Amino acid sequence: MIPQRSFDTYIAMLALAGIIVHLILRFAAGLPPALSLLPLYAVLILGGIPVIIGLVRRLVALEFGSDLLAGISIATAVLLGEYLVACIVVLMLSGGTALEQYATRRASSILGALSRRMPSVAHRREASSIVDITLNEIRVGDVLVVFPHELCPVDGVVSEGHGWMDESYLSGEPYQMPKVSGAQVLSGSINGDAALTIRATKLPVDSRYSRIMRVMQEAEANRPRLQRLGDRLGAWYTPLALIIAAVGWILSGSADRFLAVVVIATPCPLLIGIPVAILGAISLAARRGIIVKNPAMLERIATCRTVILDKTGTLTYGKPSLSEMSCAGSFKRDDVLRLAACLEQYSKHPLAVAVLNAAKEARLRLETVTSISEVPGEGLRGTVGDAAVEITSRQTITRHGREIPTELTPTQAGLESLVFINGAFAALLRFRDEPRHESRSFISHLSPRHGVTKIVLLSGDREAEVSYLAGRVGISETYFGKSPEDKVAIVAGYTRRAPTLFIGDGVNDAPAMQAATVGLAFGQANEITSEAADAAILEPSLGKIDEVLHVGARMRTIALQSAIGGIALSVVGMLAAVAGFLPPIAGAIAQELIDVVAVLNALRVSFPLRSLTDF
Repeated sequence: MIPQRSFDTYIAMLALAGIIVHLILRFAAGLPPALSLLPLYAVLILGGIPVIIGLVRRLVALEFGSDLLAGISIATAVLLGEYLVACIVVLMLSGGTALEQYATRRASSILGALSRRMPSVAHRREASSIVDITLNEIRVGDVLVVFPHELCPVDGVVSEGHGWMDESYLSGEPYQMPKVSGAQVLSGSINGDAALTIRATKLPVDSRYSRIMRVMQEAEANRPRLQRLGDRLGAWYTPLALIIAAVGWILSGSADRFLAVVVIATPCPLLIGIPVAILGAISLAARRGIIVKNPAMLERIATCRTVILDKTGTLTYGKPSLSEMSCAGSFKRDDVLRLAACLEQYSKHPLAVAVLNAAKEARLRLETVTSISEVPGEGLRGTVGDAAVEITSRQTITRHGREIPTELTPTQAGLESLVFINGAFAALLRFRDEPRHESRSFISHLSPRHGVTKIVLLSGDREAEVSYLAGRVGISETYFGKSPEDKVAIVAGYTRRAPTLFIGDGVNDAPAMQAATVGLAFGQANEITSEAADAAILEPSLGKIDEVLHVGARMRTIALQSAIGGIALSVVGMLAAVAGFLPPIAGAIAQELIDVVAVLNALRVSFPLRSLTDF
């Protein structure tokens, strides 16, 4: 079976060739009509009949789409003996569809780039040998070898080796993460100079890189609300065109007037302009490090009047600094800090960088870590020399039934870590997360530039931390100490009053994202493929949020320009046809020009711009 994409392209090429050959045979060679019409018959049989069959099927299903006009045009032209006009309509439809598919491939180039980056084979260790296998053959628990400078094929844990991996393509951070036994690795990461042996913890299809690709595929397959707006426009445009055509037929008494009107009324701008604009916006966003999961958000985001922001990692850098360190008993600050830093160099937790920076400022020399384990939500454990070191939280201690160290008071909370050495409580580390340098200017520009009427800071942190940040960035409405359930209720309440944009890390805030009109997953800390997020921003920059706002507003404007502008030009053409100024062939040519203008205008959405920020 010929793929639909190839079929439409072939029909467009056949229609164009058939029309040209007909004109040559008729006017250059001077052949009689019986012979010169043969190429047109071929076009109508191969291209026109499939259109009519599809139209009949939709009529049986009571689906009255905009392409109804195209089918009526072809049928009317054939009945009136206007075979050239019928072939031009076939060329319009197939050529317009082929152009849309070209735009789709152009907009999908980022998905192709993602696909090309994924390795096709993996190296599995079996007994004393290494066997090359396909990704589909990888199973959880398989021991794989990642050679130097190779792409990691699957999410896993390092079991042997010591080196680093470049995870910037996935996280947006230009870091080369060190890897040692027990460290986690992500599919799609680029290995460094040393071979690493890893144990697969997920199937390739469930790994992070593959899930990003699925997000892109879902984005292309989704049918957003703005596209349904095009369907609604067609619902009134089709009967309007038929009424105008009938009036032209009645006033002139000529069926040619009816044909001329329905030919120029064929709504290709409506059918093609909007999806081309949507796909162009997806492409533009992807090139700027913004993965659009739900294309409908590109329309909705421009209508959001309430912006709700998470605190850590969104308005702040998500990289707290060590502000206080209280050691217990005979433990010394430098000794505890050195051991903690030895472990933290293998962690991607936001507090790890703060500990490493503090150790660097203290000029402490780090030792080799012989083993390490980091279970999400449980903390970090490892062995440094002969010391067993654990870095965890008081919530984890309580959850496992362990006693809270007497040195800790019940009122202590916020950004903190507890350090245990050989099972004994050694120190309390406290941190402070500073706001991004652009946070205040970003907040202050939302109202005048994007029509935002309310800005809310919603966080699970303690009141002192939230109030400190709100004062620094200029937000007056705040919520603190809120659980995920509390956040859902708060966001849902605001959404009932006005469209809302929620911006968070995409993991803990997933329920709140679902309650918002639009949810954005932001920065390195987020789970890129969270089902709750409408889009994920890979680079942790508030400028990227501003770019999403501008991309959405620009897409909506240009899509409506193409759709409504194309309809308006078609209505003018229909009136000219009713008055007798446009015969059927001229109407078909005029509609083709309108189609080209509408699609070219829609393609402007994907054009790269130097800047999409205004703060």
